[in-house]
Amino acid sequence: GTCYQQAKRVLHAAVPDRLHARERETGIIQQFLRDHVCGHQPGSLYISGPPGTGKTACLSRVLLDCKAELTGSKTIVLNCMALSSPAGIFPAMAQELGLPGATGREGVRRLEKKLTAQGPMVLLVLDELDQLETKGQDVLYTLFEWPQLPGSRLVLVGLANALDLTDRSLARLAACPAGSPQLLHFSPYTREQLTAILTERLGQVAGNPVLDAAALQFCARKVSAVSGDARKALDVCRRAVEVVELEVRSQTLLKPLPGGEC
Repeated sequence: GTCYQQAKRVLHAAVPDRLHARERETGIIQQFLRDHVCGHQPGSLYISGPPGTGKTACLSRVLLDCKAELTGSKTIVLNCMALSSPAGIFPAMAQELGLPGATGREGVRRLEKKLTAQGPMVLLVLDELDQLETKGQDVLYTLFEWPQLPGSRLVLVGLANALDLTDRSLARLAACPAGSPQLLHFSPYTREQLTAILTERLGQVAGNPVLDAAALQFCARKVSAVSGDARKALDVCRRAVEVVELEVRSQTLLKPLPGGEC
């Protein structure tokens, strides 16, 4: 396609081969999975951070990179936004584990029995974990207490925006230090990090730059001042490319780049 189509494609918020400025977080997640899933040690990890800071992308990248190491275990990835209610997490898990559908206490008991019986380690990844909050936090407590049961083979990784979800909603876990999840926080991207991300993405497009360096720095500065959301920065640049493409096609405001085929 044209250079504009290529630029729009690389600016989509897909999981890249390398996540810029998230090397430390990637290493921590990899080590956690190796220690617990590969090491047959049940446990839990809570990943927090504002939207667009790379939580889901980073974890997805690690799961892809560690696929060979995780072949001996069962991996379940669920987005809690897709559930009709917090308690819906249990039937969803049961389906993934091949258990007959059951709701209420009976369903929870079946899951607990399954997760404490002999078998491969189970890695449960729950995105948008805060959607499981309830008045008594029964659902969240059940999930985070399962890795602590005798004979448990569950490794739980939860992702949400709130930094204090476990302290605020799961205070009871703190009474047993071994039951508290390991915490990992993703900070908002800085101006320099966003500039590097945008430059790296657009550097994959051959030919003359579609957006110049000053425009990328301006976008990064504005987005970092408001949210540090990489998805927003990618979206702003993608829209800018669309505007340029329309103007070039109509030949009203801009002319084609010299020597280009755009």
